[in-house]
Amino acid sequence: MMSKQTPKTRNRQFADRMNGPPGMGSNEKAKNFKKTWSQLLRYCKSYLPVILTALILASLSAVFVVIGPDKIKDMTNEIQNGLPALINGVPIVGAIDMSIIISIGTMLIFLYAGSAIFGLIESYIMATITAKISKNMRSDISRKINKIPFKYFDKTSYGDVISRVTNDVDAIGQTLNQSLDQLVRAITLFAGSMIMMLITNWIMALTAIGASVIGFVLMIAIMSKSQKYFAEQQQGLGNINGHIEEIYSGHNIVKAYNGGKNAKKTFEHFNHSLYDSGWKSQFLSGLMMPLMMFIGNFGYVAVCVVGAILAMNGTIPFAVIIAFMIYIRLFTQPLTQMAQSMQQLQRTAAASERVFEFLAEEELTDESQKLQKLENIQGNVEFKHVHFGYEPDKPVINDFSAKIDAGQKIAIVGPTGAGKTTIVNLLMRFYEIDNGEICIDNTPTYQVTRENVHEQFCMVLQDTWLFEGTIKENIIYSKQGITDEEVITVCKTVGIHHFIRTLPNGYNTILNDQTNLSAGQKQLLTIARAMIQNAPLLILDEATSSVDTRTEKIVQEAMDKLTHGRTSFVIAHRLSTIRNADMILVMKDGDIIENGNHTELLKKGGFYAELYNSQFEQHDQ
Repeated sequence: MMSKQTPKTRNRQFADRMNGPPGMGSNEKAKNFKKTWSQLLRYCKSYLPVILTALILASLSAVFVVIGPDKIKDMTNEIQNGLPALINGVPIVGAIDMSIIISIGTMLIFLYAGSAIFGLIESYIMATITAKISKNMRSDISRKINKIPFKYFDKTSYGDVISRVTNDVDAIGQTLNQSLDQLVRAITLFAGSMIMMLITNWIMALTAIGASVIGFVLMIAIMSKSQKYFAEQQQGLGNINGHIEEIYSGHNIVKAYNGGKNAKKTFEHFNHSLYDSGWKSQFLSGLMMPLMMFIGNFGYVAVCVVGAILAMNGTIPFAVIIAFMIYIRLFTQPLTQMAQSMQQLQRTAAASERVFEFLAEEELTDESQKLQKLENIQGNVEFKHVHFGYEPDKPVINDFSAKIDAGQKIAIVGPTGAGKTTIVNLLMRFYEIDNGEICIDNTPTYQVTRENVHEQFCMVLQDTWLFEGTIKENIIYSKQGITDEEVITVCKTVGIHHFIRTLPNGYNTILNDQTNLSAGQKQLLTIARAMIQNAPLLILDEATSSVDTRTEKIVQEAMDKLTHGRTSFVIAHRLSTIRNADMILVMKDGDIIENGNHTELLKKGGFYAELYNSQFEQHDQ
């Protein structure tokens, strides 16, 4: 039911996240930015005192740096006062008061050492806190995934959810760890250096600010131009990644249909667009550093010229010029940091919006108050006038009723889209029915918890899901207290024990990309997993559709052993596999149109007979 997203769709979604939906004005973007950051601050409220402490330390670290040039000015003045005697060749003892020089130097050491220590403590605090926040976010998302209805994933790709857990949370953590304190430090340096310049000499302060304004205007112009190219670059990356993913996942089809030329043509188009936007964005962003160097150097020149004039007039001592040359660097450098930090804050706002949007999704209803439990059930199942639709106005199941006795093997057949898998989803309470009841041993499933319902079933699906772990871990999965002897017995029963013994590490062989298992062997492992669960109800959903005829016979024998003594629901397109079913429910357009065993349905000559005969006609041809 999950809709497939094309690269264009993914790119459009990315652009919407970065720039807002089409037609969104700057005021709306600003509101969204503030709203998202308010949510993030509320989420981090338990850590806010510690974060504020860290930011204060970052600010103090910057303040100590700003005070430094003023002390260097005092030291320079003291040296300058003693220079005439030395220049005239008359070494006068005490011309330069070294005690004052040492005192100022010691103070500078303490200032710069204090700045480094505060910066180190602040970095440690922020790294620790942001790691905890990122961990909490991932944990919250993980818990949320278990609480979200299946219908959410009908409209959202799994890759999008994974991106929220990884990329978006990482973006938030990176900004909180680096950009936030960098922004505070940059603002403190910027404001502090401006204040100190104005206190020291307002004429030279205005000169330094005026010289920098030209560069700032150019920097803002470049940022406004480069932003769209960065967005285009991200879109280009989305295009090319999506194309590569689709082509390589269907590499055999591309080769079989000689689609390589068209695929290469499309790739070259995306690659050229990515090159064009990437070159422009990198070139324009690359201008930032030379531009800041120009601003700094231009500021040095302006300060030196104006300072020389003022010094010649006796307005300022030479030491002021020295101090201002340091202040120029402290004044211009933070602006680049502030620009970078603001870009990171915008990225974080987009990432936070996606995370909080997911955390705010509707959850499954709370069932903690349900005390009734299904225990030691016989396996009687009844569907009573069940109605269901994935969308309210698009029913899939219409007035479905059926009664299954314990131990029966029920086959559900019908054309694609008839509602076969939907019946299983409703039986497992993956979705809630719109009307009617589903009862297990006369107990409606809605009266017990979903977890309790799931405990009554073992499943073997068409898609053989195996995770990276040992064969034994894959078979046991979440079942507790299983011994090695039980695992071996089950594998002997399904006929896969001999194969496992041939592997280098037997049951401790790690299943990963390097482990070569056939489709039938994987399916037998999932059957062994279902047998270990030993639940009273069984669901087999197209369990043999992906294997060849010979392997199908082996898998079918294993499934026959698995179904023994259990109420079984079998969904199969290969009707030859369900001849021995106790009851066959024939579905079409969400309704049961026929029911009976294989022989009875063939005698009727109805829809089932038509499906069955058409399969064998195709086989004969």
